[in-house]
Amino acid sequence: MKNIKIKIDGKEIETVEGKNILDLALESGIYIPHICHHPDLPELGACRLCIVEFEGKILTSCTLKAQDGMEIVTKNEKINKKRQLAMELILAAHPEECSTCPKYGKCELQTLMQYLGVSPERLRRRVKSFAVNSSNPLFDHDMTRCILCGRCVRVCQKVRGVEVLDYEKKGNEVYIGTSLNKILIDADCRFCGACAEVCPTGAIRDKKELIDLSKPKEVSLVPCKNICPAGTNIPRYIRFVKEGKYDEATAVIREKLPIPKILGHICSHPCEAGCRRSEVNEPISIRNIKLYAVEHDKEQIWKAKRKLNSNSGKKVSVIGAGPTGLTAAYYLKKQGHEVTIYEAMPYAGGMTRVGIPEYRLPRDVIQEEVDMITDIGVKLITNKKIKNYEQLLKDGQDAVLVAIGSHKGVRLPIEGNDLKGVYLNTDFLRKTSLNEKIQLGDKLIVLGGGNVAFDCARSAVRLGVKEVHLACLEDESTIPGSEEEVKAAEEEGIKIHYAKSFSKIIGINGSVSGIEIVDVESMSFDENKRLNIKLIEGSNHTLEIDNVIFATGQRPDLSEEDGFTLGRGNTIVVNDKLETNIKGIFAAGDVIYGTNSVIKAVASGREAATAIDKFLGGDGEINEVLAPKDVQEDYIGKIKSFGYKNRILPKVVDINTRKCNFDSAENGFSCEEATEESSRCLMCDLRLKLAKPRTWNDYTE
Repeated sequence: MKNIKIKIDGKEIETVEGKNILDLALESGIYIPHICHHPDLPELGACRLCIVEFEGKILTSCTLKAQDGMEIVTKNEKINKKRQLAMELILAAHPEECSTCPKYGKCELQTLMQYLGVSPERLRRRVKSFAVNSSNPLFDHDMTRCILCGRCVRVCQKVRGVEVLDYEKKGNEVYIGTSLNKILIDADCRFCGACAEVCPTGAIRDKKELIDLSKPKEVSLVPCKNICPAGTNIPRYIRFVKEGKYDEATAVIREKLPIPKILGHICSHPCEAGCRRSEVNEPISIRNIKLYAVEHDKEQIWKAKRKLNSNSGKKVSVIGAGPTGLTAAYYLKKQGHEVTIYEAMPYAGGMTRVGIPEYRLPRDVIQEEVDMITDIGVKLITNKKIKNYEQLLKDGQDAVLVAIGSHKGVRLPIEGNDLKGVYLNTDFLRKTSLNEKIQLGDKLIVLGGGNVAFDCARSAVRLGVKEVHLACLEDESTIPGSEEEVKAAEEEGIKIHYAKSFSKIIGINGSVSGIEIVDVESMSFDENKRLNIKLIEGSNHTLEIDNVIFATGQRPDLSEEDGFTLGRGNTIVVNDKLETNIKGIFAAGDVIYGTNSVIKAVASGREAATAIDKFLGGDGEINEVLAPKDVQEDYIGKIKSFGYKNRILPKVVDINTRKCNFDSAENGFSCEEATEESSRCLMCDLRLKLAKPRTWNDYTE
């Protein structure tokens, strides 16, 4: 393109021929009012607010192309009057009351009214005959606020290529809508949100219940990434999977997660609970897409880009080889420190190894992930229980991280809790995982309703118990176990007793023979998280049983003799830097907040690595960019089809086969299923790539 010089309001500007005057002025710090213009959209020139004077003519600057030697005037009395007239025409059909508008304070039209000095109160009103349409998922359509700037139509048709929105007519009224007034999903909308992103007045806007105005916009618009405790860039790796680029997808995943295969099998996937696609029909199967990607990571391109700092001369001991300890050790080693992990069990993995059954998490997967961490130089010592944490500092360690988890089960204080045949969840699952002998009868009941309780019950089925029961305080709608665990348990013949309390365990000759159960009318927690239960009087009944498993909580195996300040649930009290009351000793994971998810443990391990690195004189910067640039990373163009409308889940193994052994209970995605399911992603983050509007508040004149 030819280089040229023009003048705008006497200011000489060098540019290239053919650029429109409006964009050129805005880029040069000269504000020209506008409303139908958007830098990512084809020009319309309809609002006539952006008019300027050139050679005595009044022209729209968004359609006026720069030519060498031009002299442009952006403000004078004639231009100002015409702009005010154009603004008054726009406002003639716009609601007068700004303060009740959802876009109040963030409305481009409002800023223009202030800039041009136009007051809506003096205008004659005409009322549009449109009610707010709230029938669509994700968005509200409020045509009373529409000024027909056409931004939404242009972004839908010309940029996204979806062609759902267009100018429609109702009597003499022109409005923006879908053909035949179809709801968006029936009109094949992609729900990309571009229309709401470019709308200047809130005529098309995100449903207010889905947007938290107290937080940055991205938090509400990309909930999967922001709900993930580790902050994994979920939309980005899903796009790579959709394109069949599994190495690149895995690189994105490994930017935050050092144990992605473990998480691919057993992550509690809070991201799916927040997925915006669920407002349309069902959430994306994010965890299963992640697992498919990391299982098909052939080239491991992430290894070439990961940082491994030179030796810092500092030594760190990590106590516990669970998800928190492994994560922290991995990042501390990458920061250049010498790291040794001490694990009391014969195997690394923590509760993923001795608390999660093998049918949910194959043991070779855990070993593969552990090997990835030790391969970079982390030293692992198993069968070593640390009894004196301070002694490690005295022996030359510069810092210690306590990440021992919560391996001690909780025994309810009821009669008969010490009878032969009563087990704690942690002991039962550990013995099962380590193939130790467990004496079980024909009838067993698990007390508790969380996923650990279901792990115990489903394991008992696989160990040959003929009749397995599970009883919990909660009803069907509030049971803490995941929907998939409840469904699988029912399929495997486990009898679930909802809204039950336990008054005593009955024994004969020192062994369990039954349990007395009471119906629960209601249950709640007070402000101090104390449980309040209202029982139904006279509802006591007995269930004949041979074994009882308490799955009613876990806590860290600590005592005051360990030297730490302990808090609720026997957890270690730490400050905001994860420091304990002993200088140089840090704590993270379940040991500081109680039993929680593996993904939260990974996030806590990352936080601990940052804190300890800073303590040792480092910068604490453990974030990495391991993946190449996404083809759609700066994408504002066309959106492809959803693919399948309904959610795809991995096929489970036949019930009669899976309940007889500890082999994997799921088959995982096929290539086609991974592609189709990733195609359902709304790519919510891409709307944030659209340019932000520029108002006169952004300029100083």
